[in-house]
Amino acid sequence: MKRIKLLLIGVVVLIFILLVHFIILSDENNVSEKIDLSNKVCSQDNDCVKASCCHATDVVNRDNAPDCSGVMCTQVCEPGTLDCGQGQKKCLEGICTAILE
Repeated sequence: MKRIKLLLIGVVVLIFILLVHFIILSDENNVSEKIDLSNKVCSQDNDCVKASCCHATDVVNRDNAPDCSGVMCTQVCEPGTLDCGQGQKKCLEGICTAILE
């Protein structure tokens, strides 16, 4: 009976350690994504282009534009994208930003 209690406590502690480790790694990944805006630096709206070839929901600066040569996209105007003039590419406070309508 004592062994079962010790085993249960060990399992609970191990699960706790794994959860804490996962949460810490997850937070570190989110911080690095939020800080790296180097691909979005701009000085005017014309500096900003779609971040993906098809149905883009984000924008980047021209230096980081995707190579869309040979890429075929559907002609569907997907909601929540920059398709068909549904949004705008703006340089806001020096950062390329997609304004989706």
